[in-house]
Amino acid sequence: SHAYRGRTARNAVMFGPAGFAYVYFTYGMHHCLNVTADIPGSAGAVLLRGLEPLAGLEIIRSRGDAGPEWRLLSGPGKIGRAFGLTLSDNGRDLTSGPLGIAAGSPVSVAKIAAAPRVGITRGLEKRYRFAVIGSRSVSGPGLGPTVRRAARS
Repeated sequence: SHAYRGRTARNAVMFGPAGFAYVYFTYGMHHCLNVTADIPGSAGAVLLRGLEPLAGLEIIRSRGDAGPEWRLLSGPGKIGRAFGLTLSDNGRDLTSGPLGIAAGSPVSVAKIAAAPRVGITRGLEKRYRFAVIGSRSVSGPGLGPTVRRAARS
């Protein structure tokens, strides 16, 4: 977690209320979008690793991706590029405005898969990566044929 060593100027938005963008720049080329998801004072954010495009395909394609529709948002870097994110989007309220999260159709818990996070070496037994079973827009390993259904907590 980017909050492992406590609050910094870079990760301060993670310690605020839920529903805000935590955007960071990685590998010198990608802006990654996280959504804050905890109570103020407690760090928490969820990295968006894959989305299914519902609209705006022309805009997404104009920003550099000409692949099949299901691959356009199949990774955190692709999401950042498709939405035209920059560090100025860090801290943006995602509950209103042009970049936001809207309520959609509920997904049954039986259709949600859980897998280990990607790009880590410790904590692999923790299944903190979630996806809708059958979505082709999921990047990385662990959400293929050996998927386990997410447990209720």
